[in-house]
Amino acid sequence: MASVDSHRAALVAKELNLPQAGVIRALELLAEGATVPFISRYRKEATGGLDDEAIARIAAHAKTVDTREDRREAILASLKEQGVLTTALEQAVRAAATTSVLEDLYLPFRPKRRTRAMVAKERGLEPLATLLLAQAPTTASRDALAAPYVSAGKELPDVDAVWAGARDIVAEQVAERPDVRAAIRQRFVDAADLVVEVARGKSKAPELAKFADHVGRRERASQAPSHRLLAAERGEAEGLLKVSLELDEAPLRAWLRQAVVKRGAAQVLLKELELALDDALARLLLPSLERDRRRELKERADVEAIAVFARNLEELLLAPPLGGKPVVAIDPGLRTGCKVVALDGRGDVAMHLTIFPHTGRESEAGAQLAALVKQAKPEAIAIGNGTAGRETEVFVRKLQTAGALSPALKVVSVSEAGASVYSASEVARDELPTLDVTLRGAVSIGRRLQDPLAELVKLDPRSIGVGQYQHDVDQTALAESLERVVETVVNRVGVDVNTASPTLLRAIAGLGPQLAQAIVAHRSEHGAFQTRAQLKKVPRLGARAFEQCAGFLRVAGSEPLDASAVHPERYDVVQRMAKDLGVAREALVGNAALARRIDSSRYLDPERGLGLPTLNDILSELEKPGRDPRAEFVEAGFDPNITELSHVKPGQVLNGVVTNVAAFGAFVDIGVHQDGLVHVSELANRFVKDPSEVVKVGQRVKVKVLQVDEARRRIGLSMKALLPQAASAAPTFSNVPKFAPLKGGRPQS
Repeated sequence: MASVDSHRAALVAKELNLPQAGVIRALELLAEGATVPFISRYRKEATGGLDDEAIARIAAHAKTVDTREDRREAILASLKEQGVLTTALEQAVRAAATTSVLEDLYLPFRPKRRTRAMVAKERGLEPLATLLLAQAPTTASRDALAAPYVSAGKELPDVDAVWAGARDIVAEQVAERPDVRAAIRQRFVDAADLVVEVARGKSKAPELAKFADHVGRRERASQAPSHRLLAAERGEAEGLLKVSLELDEAPLRAWLRQAVVKRGAAQVLLKELELALDDALARLLLPSLERDRRRELKERADVEAIAVFARNLEELLLAPPLGGKPVVAIDPGLRTGCKVVALDGRGDVAMHLTIFPHTGRESEAGAQLAALVKQAKPEAIAIGNGTAGRETEVFVRKLQTAGALSPALKVVSVSEAGASVYSASEVARDELPTLDVTLRGAVSIGRRLQDPLAELVKLDPRSIGVGQYQHDVDQTALAESLERVVETVVNRVGVDVNTASPTLLRAIAGLGPQLAQAIVAHRSEHGAFQTRAQLKKVPRLGARAFEQCAGFLRVAGSEPLDASAVHPERYDVVQRMAKDLGVAREALVGNAALARRIDSSRYLDPERGLGLPTLNDILSELEKPGRDPRAEFVEAGFDPNITELSHVKPGQVLNGVVTNVAAFGAFVDIGVHQDGLVHVSELANRFVKDPSEVVKVGQRVKVKVLQVDEARRRIGLSMKALLPQAASAAPTFSNVPKFAPLKGGRPQS
């Protein structure tokens, strides 16, 4: 059993508000090489039932804690080396709960670049600065106090230069006080306004139009939603916006005087001290702490945006599959024609052609498509939803109406987001080496209908189009989060080891790219796997990898449990259950009536980690072995008469499919090449804080058209307008309230 630092593990548990024993065991399992899906599925007793999301949070936060604690030790070592580590300072450093507090404590002792205070100290002004900060009673005049420091050279030519240098020292010392920094840092958290203005010289820039909804906004920064923060950051990065955090400085100046100035200070010193405090606030504290706060806000916005992206991706990957049925897929086009491919139930290309239904050759194209469909015998036609998508769907449905195609044939609009990326990818070249790039896109569209998960894992999730400001967030954090989502979903669904692509296999717990390729190579050389146990013959797939991956791989062969989510390490338990029932194991698997007769408490074995959670999972699998957690496939059913934006009118009630969920609402495809927006205020007849409470990517919905702006290609939709007692005013197309221009105070909505 791998050991973990108990102190750091306790911090992780406390800061995540999770049971300490479960956190420690999860960290131990992770240290031993166990994966998140394996731990959450097959080690429930060890962790107290922590799910995959909790375990992933534990793994991520453990890195944060390690970084902070390593920094704490480095700071203590540096302070000790400098000879400045007092008992009180050490206690303060060890008690610091955040990295910000740690760095504030270390700031006065941290090696830094040459500052104005350093220059003043080199000129011998530290005694005067100490006198000024101490505010000792004195009867000497300002000139008399400074006279000993005036030099004949240019460095300190007069009294004013002397006092300026002394004030620089005082300003830096005050600005480095941990209590001062903590107080003003908190003020930025509590009261700072986020102010967005046009950058100097950019008021007439055409590109500014895309930020029109953000210009002139002032709002409390702590309450600004992630999408507005990220929009402001993007506008500033493009040089179009000026973004700042503003505080009312008068209360801060008053507080700083109260914190530093002593009663009875000599007037001669008081004026200089107040100047030093104003300088500390304006030159050192506010700029530094504003940068810190903006960094915190950006990090918070990143976390929220990444969470939205991850949630949308999960729903997209869990979209209902048509299944292993033959389909015809069409990648629509106008002038260049529609690329058509026929796929068998495994997704292999049986035939292909190009038709031109939109260039005056509709009759010829109809005959060609009807002939291909007759030969391929598909159960559905998948049509990409890009350019000419709805026109092509209308063309296909006309063929059905005319009897050229069976009316029972499903006609499905499929998102082609990222299909062009796949077409040009190395994965596509390996899978479809003999096909033209344009035909590979049609193959991807068809396979997405058959099994969205198996096809979409071949893409970088960022190309699928379900994110929010995805290029503006921390790209490393985004990639890690989306990779976890893919891993979680693939392992939740499970994959057939004999049909899965290397890209799909690599997401299975314990495998990765090399072992995935090794499995496919072994499959090609030796034929299909007959049992899970045969996986042990794959080169470099050792006992640890087998333990991690076996439960998530499905094999339809001689061992019935191999097609289920029961882990091989528990097969003997199922054998005992079957024996106790007096039946063969084969007769028990898939027999719900027999499974319900099993008393799971008879098989408890704490030493083997066999508790009720695991036993209940086994019984569930015995009832429905290898069940797919995804819902049944349902067609969207777009209105065949609404194919262009010009067809959309206020008041219409239309079918749609949710394509993206953001913090401000949901985008819905209604079949006109332009998604409409259901603002968060139009999702339900109640307050909705998080749109994902109401809708999910891929969900079929009914919407009412509120507004259409053809010039800006914007459609305003409502779902609550279709619910009882709906009382909605049509929202503007902006996803935020309109604010009055800045005039010094808080604007009005």
